[in-house]
Amino acid sequence: MHQKVLWFALLAAGLLFLAMAPVSQAQDPDEDADVEDDLDLGLAGAEEDEELEGDEEDDAPPASATPAAPKVTYKAPEPMGEHFFAESFDRGTLDGWVLSKAKKDEADEEIAKYDGKWAVEEMKDSKLPGDKGLVLKSRAKHHAVSAQLLRPFSFDAMPLIIQYEVNFQSGIDCGGAYVKLLSQTPDLDLDQFVDKTPYTIMFGPDKCGEDYKLHFIFRHKNPRTGEYEEKHAKKPDADLRSYFTDKKTHLYTLVVNADNSFEVLVDQTVVNSGSLLTDVTPPVNPPAEIEDPDDHKPEDWDERPKIQDPDAVKPEDWDEDAPAQVPDEDAVKPDGWLDDEPEYIGDPDAIKPDDWDEDMDGEWEAPQVPNPACETAPGCGPWKRPMIDNPNYKGKWKPPMVDNPNYQGIWKPRKIANPAYFEDLQPFKMTPFSALGLELWSMTSDIFFDNFFITNDRNTAERWATDGWGLKKAAEGAAEPGLAAQMLNAAEERPWLWIVYVLTVALPLVLIVVFCCTGKDKKKSPASAAEYKKTDEAQPDVVEEEEEEEGEEKAEEAKSSSAAEDKSDEEEAPAEEEDGEKEATTDEKEDDILRRSPRSRKRLTEIH
Repeated sequence: MHQKVLWFALLAAGLLFLAMAPVSQAQDPDEDADVEDDLDLGLAGAEEDEELEGDEEDDAPPASATPAAPKVTYKAPEPMGEHFFAESFDRGTLDGWVLSKAKKDEADEEIAKYDGKWAVEEMKDSKLPGDKGLVLKSRAKHHAVSAQLLRPFSFDAMPLIIQYEVNFQSGIDCGGAYVKLLSQTPDLDLDQFVDKTPYTIMFGPDKCGEDYKLHFIFRHKNPRTGEYEEKHAKKPDADLRSYFTDKKTHLYTLVVNADNSFEVLVDQTVVNSGSLLTDVTPPVNPPAEIEDPDDHKPEDWDERPKIQDPDAVKPEDWDEDAPAQVPDEDAVKPDGWLDDEPEYIGDPDAIKPDDWDEDMDGEWEAPQVPNPACETAPGCGPWKRPMIDNPNYKGKWKPPMVDNPNYQGIWKPRKIANPAYFEDLQPFKMTPFSALGLELWSMTSDIFFDNFFITNDRNTAERWATDGWGLKKAAEGAAEPGLAAQMLNAAEERPWLWIVYVLTVALPLVLIVVFCCTGKDKKKSPASAAEYKKTDEAQPDVVEEEEEEEGEEKAEEAKSSSAAEDKSDEEEAPAEEEDGEKEATTDEKEDDILRRSPRSRKRLTEIH
């Protein structure tokens, strides 16, 4: 019983785990830290204000015994260290940004204009009052906005680090949230920023349908021709879905190092990495050799590894005309087969419709129905032998296949030196860029952007991330709903979880009731000596002695029966005397058992 209860308890724990799994979200170990620790990181620059607020709170009486949730106070991040661009939008305006006035080529006139609306505002469900960002406001529109860097970024010995924040406040159906680093060219005009404006790097999230992407694309200049070609980094191995659907603010970071390595990070966790030389498509450097386009396969080139044996001859007994199946000669017509009865007959109850015109409709015939006479018979109609596979069937003869003595292998064109070959061992040295732009199309509005930052120092970038995104993360963590609210939200999205919840709660209750009310381990109340005697039930402490007495009794009965066979006078003894002797013997044995019982011995000792 205890083992069953243990198994049921384990089952209940498993169901509870399943119920909690959809609620829990994958997170870094650092996220389990206390919220107050995160707040300390985010408020490192506002210590004096906190001290003043702390003095006021000490003087005021406590409003409630329940501790209030930690409150996060926003402070705009301030760029420190070497940087080329920093924008937090906390001025509340688009000063320094240029809205495109161009039209997109090869697009319908109605949607060709870049007339999508932008705004600087707080998030709809902001957990950090005062924190503003750039918001894409229009659906099914082309959007384009850009801003100049403090100075152009040149790719030399220092790495490139770009990071910014995105929040899909309304989710995302189809659209992008990537940035473009616009190449420094003499004819760069931000007023005419379009999809074809030259860029050096494109980076950021993009989604359409169920295809979740995180782009890293750079344009590489061919040193031989001067033409540019897009190089796409390999796809991340991580699952990107939650970044588009959880409606949280995520930090996207790209690091490109002078040794041609790159890293793509989301929320300061690496989701993709590799080398510009080996992990992009198409590769930066073309192959040294290519197939000769002028080489053609000779007409007599034999690519057949097997051929039919030319020396093979069809056997004389091979019958190609033999049928695949033949009638079973061993079959016998079942008894009762009705040869003269058709399987179907005209419906005797059918009546020709009144509007039937034989000139137009032809001669009327009753519809066919199963012959009732065949219902009890094994079959009706002419009996035919069933068909079986022909054991002599061999089919059409074909010569066996043998190795081709003239086989030359699969033909391939010969290799020649690639006339377009070049070797660029430093693809990191890309075209300098002087502006940052967003050129997007989206079927979903309210995409929130914030805290754009470009630098060549990783420590500076991490400090900016801590002061900006780190503060948002702490605020969102402080406002995170409790476990019960998360379970209810999960059940709203997945109604089947209600069944798991009910089973998880009800199963332990049922087990408790079963264990307490239907247990089989209840102890029996002790019975008196008289009750044992009335029911002939053995006392626990004399069971073994009673078994010995029963054995002796059986032995005495065997001796008595043996003696009865030798003496005829004992067989004629009155039955009444024998019954009386048996009853006396039984009473004497019971009294003897009671006398030898420890309980009875104790009682007799007390009496004497």
